[in-house]
Amino acid sequence: MTKKTRVLSGIRATGRLHLGNYLGAVRGMLELQNDPRYETLYCVVDLHATTTPYDPKILKQKTRDVVLDYLSCGIDPKKSHLYIQSELADLIAQLSFYFSTVVTIARMQHLPTFKDKVKQYPEHATMALLNYPVLMAADILIYKASLIPVGIDQEPHLEVAREIARKMNDTYGTDFPEPTRFATKGEYVPSLTGVGKMSKSVPGSFINLTDDLETIKERLSHAPTDSGKGEKIPKEGGVSNLLKLVELFEGEDKRVHYEKLYTSSGIKYSELKQGLAEAIYKELKPIQEKRRELESKPEYVDEVLRQGAEKARKIAESTVNEVKEKMGFK
Repeated sequence: MTKKTRVLSGIRATGRLHLGNYLGAVRGMLELQNDPRYETLYCVVDLHATTTPYDPKILKQKTRDVVLDYLSCGIDPKKSHLYIQSELADLIAQLSFYFSTVVTIARMQHLPTFKDKVKQYPEHATMALLNYPVLMAADILIYKASLIPVGIDQEPHLEVAREIARKMNDTYGTDFPEPTRFATKGEYVPSLTGVGKMSKSVPGSFINLTDDLETIKERLSHAPTDSGKGEKIPKEGGVSNLLKLVELFEGEDKRVHYEKLYTSSGIKYSELKQGLAEAIYKELKPIQEKRRELESKPEYVDEVLRQGAEKARKIAESTVNEVKEKMGFK
């Protein structure tokens, strides 16, 4: 029997998921979960949420919100191990420390993601923030996962995980795989503001999976546009981002239709945004219905998480014991 390729993915405990999370990560997670060649482990990385300023009073609820969205989108406990990262903190944090012995401070400080976060939170440049990629490497390698369905923005962190795997293997004779990213069609979901990607940290940039049709229409109404007509299709900015969303939710033919209008009679953005809102809501409606059902079954969700953590712990304990032995602790 062929050994299954192990897959790991996690989303920070920042509350309810948005379209960027769904298209950039969750769709890929579902694709791999439903492929019998893979063993899938999916989690909410609540330890990572503490690397930037957060409210301890609502962390638990934000974590729960991500779990409910995972299950609502189609993560199946019969096919995937679903758990909360902090339930295995004793093992993951321990492995993260072992990994920190083969990574230099300079390497961490030069990561663009670290520099960006320091600019965003100048008063919170903590050791936890510096070690974020090491903790992520521990999340992945503790299960010896080799395929990671995450957005392209996480590629610098995956490169750190690969470097750690190589150094641990070379130094201590471990057998960690070098994880690679599983890309999805919607791996980069543009912001509604016209700049960058959808992000919870940027107000007005995102659409939540729980938004109703009127809310989606309202969010799209603020997306910047132009006159609707020109010689060339914009390559960036609000119009370009709207056309990308049209492609993701209404198909490439619909995007081509609007591009032809742009260079001829002109686009009526009210019609474009109306059609786009309806297409987005059509995809989100069954997810929202499933979520309401799950909210009424807290005991079921608790049991799913308990079993997922139990299965994940068996794998994690084996890896940590192996590393301790290789490093001379056993």
